Amino acid sequence: MNLESPKVTVQKSAEYLFNELSQVKNFEKLMPDNIAKFEVIDENCFEFGLKGMPEIKLLKKEATPNSKIVLGAASSKLPFTLTANLIEEGAESTSVQLFFEGEFNAMMAMMIKGPITKFIETLAGNMGKL
Repeated sequence: MNLESPKVTVQKSAEYLFNELSQVKNFEKLMPDNIAKFEVIDENCFEFGLKGMPEIKLLKKEATPNSKIVLGAASSKLPFTLTANLIEEGAESTSVQLFFEGEFNAMMAMMIKGPITKFIETLAGNMGKL
């Protein structure tokens, strides 16, 4: 299952956004209002929970300076990645788009498609809070 957020433009440099997203603690600023838990495990890992959803642990898997950050599920039960692509449009303007990729059976995909789509749209929409 592949989902993508709308592309959002943030009035920050790509370097600034990359540095902020490289620190997993900053993902708390991007979370939706219905967050029930957010805990930093270490510098590359955090766990969060939304009301009514299971808790998810994410690890920073890849970082390409000023252009891409890839987070992945720490559990192999639900294998997926969340990628933030950063495209510098000017000295203080960057477009950001999030991509969610996961392998789920048809039933699971049907159940989580709506909530995950809303979740990544919220994360993208909150990029300006960094």
